[in-house]
Amino acid sequence: MNPFVGIGEVLWDVYQDGRKVAGGAPFNFAFHCHQLGHPSVIVSRVGNDDLGRELRDRVRELGLSDEYIQTDEEHPTGTVQVTLEANAVPTYTITENVAWDHIAWDEPTHDLARRCRCVCYGSLGQRAEGGWNTVQAFLHAHLHEGEFAPWRVFDINLRQTQFATGSLRPSLARAEWVKLNTDEAPRLAAILGLPTEDLYAFVQSLVCLTTPEQRCAMWTHGGDGCDVFAFGETFHEPGVAANAVDTVGAGDAFTAAMVCLHLEGRPLRECARFANHYAARVCEQLGGTPRIDRAEVARAAGLKS
Repeated sequence: MNPFVGIGEVLWDVYQDGRKVAGGAPFNFAFHCHQLGHPSVIVSRVGNDDLGRELRDRVRELGLSDEYIQTDEEHPTGTVQVTLEANAVPTYTITENVAWDHIAWDEPTHDLARRCRCVCYGSLGQRAEGGWNTVQAFLHAHLHEGEFAPWRVFDINLRQTQFATGSLRPSLARAEWVKLNTDEAPRLAAILGLPTEDLYAFVQSLVCLTTPEQRCAMWTHGGDGCDVFAFGETFHEPGVAANAVDTVGAGDAFTAAMVCLHLEGRPLRECARFANHYAARVCEQLGGTPRIDRAEVARAAGLKS
């Protein structure tokens, strides 16, 4: 099996009413790849505590294996306090120095890096030295083995100030695909020391910062759709109407849909159209891992499932 991998944070999203939902961008990505019909796993770490054991149970209930979720004896399971604004857009308070900050580069993770088909990683999972070292080792593993490289997707995910700016350029340099949203684009440009006056040109330039093979930058605008900048192809895909109640995980779902359909051999425009519809359906339910029927989304997008 050559699975799709999300590497980084797995955690509990804790809402204002006390409800807990399994989350974390790499986990959401892995879940949606699984839901779209592809073998997928999450590489992460939880504490040896009740929250960690409960989180493992939830991962399995959602259909994924917890084989690559490590147990940390010193640090607690990660949590995020989620506050939804009136427009269903979340703000996050992210607990620091938790288990997923200390993902270890062990033999099972090394073996997975040598055989996975695709890996999605972000900036948050590299905010601490442990996560940074392991993610970068994962991305470079094939270079020392003479084996094929997995498809590398950098879903930037700038969460407030909780990311290491030094991880951005190396992470961009290793990626085939980069995904960012409207709020992240000006912040990323400023961090990289690039002009912010023309964000369209800036995002388009990201394909020059990534690896030369099959470069693509995906710029999402919520309900206003997305822009896709690929080697030799640039287009805008309009947004999809949604009765949004919670936008947590919508961007992760978009990324998963783009990757899954692309690696199935679909044209980029079809991928983007499906991904917009899929993310819109995620927004209509609470939490980042709702059950979505792929065939229904394909019909709504005018595609064959």
